[in-house]
Amino acid sequence: MSVSMEELVAQTILQGSDAMYGRFLDVTVGAQERFEQQDWKSVQKALKSRINFYDHHVGLVTQQLRIMLGKKHATRSFLQAVKTEYIKLLDDYPRYDIAESFFNSVYCRIFDHRNIRRDKLFVSSSQGGRIPKYPTPLLRRYQCKDCLPTTIRKLLDDTPFTLPWQDKERDILLIVNALQESLGPQLTDEISLDMIREPFFRNKGAYLIGRMELANQTRPLVLPVLINEQGELYVDACLSSADDVSIIFGFARSYFMVYAPVPAALVDFLSQLMPNKTPGQLYTSIGCQKHGKTELYREFINHIDSSDDKFEIAAGIKGMVMSVFTLPSYGFVFKIIKDRFAPQKSMTHAAVKEKYQLVKEHDRVGRMADTLEYRNFSFPRNRFNDELIEELLAVAPSNVKVTETEVFIRHMYMERRMIPLNIYMEQANDDELREVVKEYGDAIKQLAAANIFAGDMLFKNFGVTRHNRVIFYDYDEISYLTEVNFRKIPPPRYPEDEMAAELGIALVKMTYFQRSSEPSC
Repeated sequence: MSVSMEELVAQTILQGSDAMYGRFLDVTVGAQERFEQQDWKSVQKALKSRINFYDHHVGLVTQQLRIMLGKKHATRSFLQAVKTEYIKLLDDYPRYDIAESFFNSVYCRIFDHRNIRRDKLFVSSSQGGRIPKYPTPLLRRYQCKDCLPTTIRKLLDDTPFTLPWQDKERDILLIVNALQESLGPQLTDEISLDMIREPFFRNKGAYLIGRMELANQTRPLVLPVLINEQGELYVDACLSSADDVSIIFGFARSYFMVYAPVPAALVDFLSQLMPNKTPGQLYTSIGCQKHGKTELYREFINHIDSSDDKFEIAAGIKGMVMSVFTLPSYGFVFKIIKDRFAPQKSMTHAAVKEKYQLVKEHDRVGRMADTLEYRNFSFPRNRFNDELIEELLAVAPSNVKVTETEVFIRHMYMERRMIPLNIYMEQANDDELREVVKEYGDAIKQLAAANIFAGDMLFKNFGVTRHNRVIFYDYDEISYLTEVNFRKIPPPRYPEDEMAAELGIALVKMTYFQRSSEPSC
C-alpha cells in the first residue's frame, strides 16, 4: 500500500518527536549516577544539554521536511492535511502531549513564526486531555495499619539508591516526629502512602515524592535526600503541606530530572498534590518546558475567554531595558525588550537574550524567576487600554504591531507576576519588613553561592511571591560571580555621601563592581 506525502510527513515529525524525547530520557536516566558520584559539574552540563535537545531536533526535522517537500508542498493547506494525518497517529500514542507541541514547533519553524492561526496548530489538544497508561506502575503503595516507623523503613529500603545511609533509624524517627507534629491527631494508625517509584533529582538533591491518604484528607509527602561529606545518604526534611511542596516545584527553581516515559500521567498525579499548580507549571518543572509553553498558552486563551479586564502597564518603576505589562486578573507579566536602552545601559538586544538564556540553563536556587519565550504572540486589541498601546509603540515599535483587532508582539517573555520588592516594603509592617529584608539578603547570598552576581541589586529588580519569598527577576546586568572583580568602597568624601542612596548605588554599580582585567584590591 502506497503512503501519501501527507502521511510520510506526519510520520517524519512524530519520529523526530520520539528521537528528541528519547535523548531527553537518556540524559534524565543518568541523574542518579551523577547524584551518587556527586558529579555536580556534570549535573549542570546535563541540565543545559537537555534544555537544548528540543530546538536541535526541531531544526533537524525542519531541514528534512524542506528537502522532502521543496516549494511545491510547503503550503499551509498541505500542512493542514498533514495535521489530520498526524492526529490519526496520536490515537493511543502515550506521549501525544509532547508530540503535539513538537508539531507546533516544526510548523512555526517552517513558516518562521508567521501567520500562525489556531486551526493550523494544536492550540487545543486533539486527545481531549486523556491520561495515557503508564508502561510500568507509576506508584508504589504502602499500607500502614499499626506501625508508621516500619512503613517508613520499608519506603526507604525500596529506594534505588546504591549509597549507604548515614543513620536510617535516626531519619525514620525524625520523619515520624515531623509527621506527628504536622498532622497531630489526624495521623492515625490507618494511613496509606502512594510514592512515585522514580526519585526526582535536581542539583545536589534527590526527592522522594508521593501522597498520604488519611482518614479524612489527602496530603503530599516529600522527602529530600542529600549526601554528606562521607558519601552517605540522609533525609534532609519532611514536607507534608501543599504550600511547602509548591515551593519545591516553584518557578524560581531548576527543572527536575525524573524518568517519565509518559509525562501526562506524572503531571496528573502531581496536580493532585499541588492543586494550585497548573499543568503548564508542572510540565515545566519536570523539564518539559516546551510543552509547558503550550499548556500555558492554552491556559492564557481560556483566561482571556473567561475574563473582561484590560491589560495595563505593570506596577513598579519602569525598567531601562524591558517594558512590562500585565492583566490584573492573570498571574503572569509580559516582558518585551525596548528598541533603545537608556544611555547608561551599554548592551545589545542579543546580549539581553543571552542573559535570559543563561538564567534558564543555570541553577536558579529558588531565587531567579524562570521565563518562557514566545514569538509572534497575538492579543485581542480591545483588551488594551490606550496608555499601554502608546507605551508599547513608543518604546518598541519594531516589536509591536497594532491593528483594529490585534496587538501583535514579535518577541516577548512571560514570567510569573510578583509584588515588586520596593512596593512591598512601602506597604509592609515592621515584622513583614524585617522578614523581607532578611529574605532579600538570603537571596543575594544564595545567588552568590550559585556563582551568580545580580549586578543591579535595587529593590525594584526583586519581587515577593505569595509565599513571601524574595525572587530576582531583572537579568540585563547579571553575570557569573567569578567574572566580577570586587574593589573596596572608598570612604565618603563628605557626610552627605553616606546619605545619598541613589548616588551610592550608582557608584557601586559603575565603580566598585567592575568586569575588567584589573586585579582585585
